[in-house]
Amino acid sequence: MSSMLEQLRELGVNTEEALTRFMNNEALYIRMLKKYPAAAAGVDPAGKFAAKDYDGALTDTHTLKGVTGNLSLTPLYKAYSDIVALIREGKGDQAAKAYEEMLPAEKAIIDCINNS
Repeated sequence: MSSMLEQLRELGVNTEEALTRFMNNEALYIRMLKKYPAAAAGVDPAGKFAAKDYDGALTDTHTLKGVTGNLSLTPLYKAYSDIVALIREGKGDQAAKAYEEMLPAEKAIIDCINNS
């Protein structure tokens, strides 16, 4: 297993589950992981939360929930799932706070992907 996958596992990523989903094709999984930083940068939940655009924030966080789920980026998937639920419950301010609290974990995972 590559050192990147080992480092991601230490960050809470369920690499075994992901490899099963990717038919144990480690190269394919890594190729898809390498696309995550651009996908995350391609949406702007922070800006939408700041503007109190909770519908837009829901769209962005739901998108990221799906991507992180497919890649088994477990800590991020759980966080985005909680954020989506909070927005749907009409708790936009709590969702924004949960988003801010999740950012260090996302940065650590993105840094791991980018630096490998």
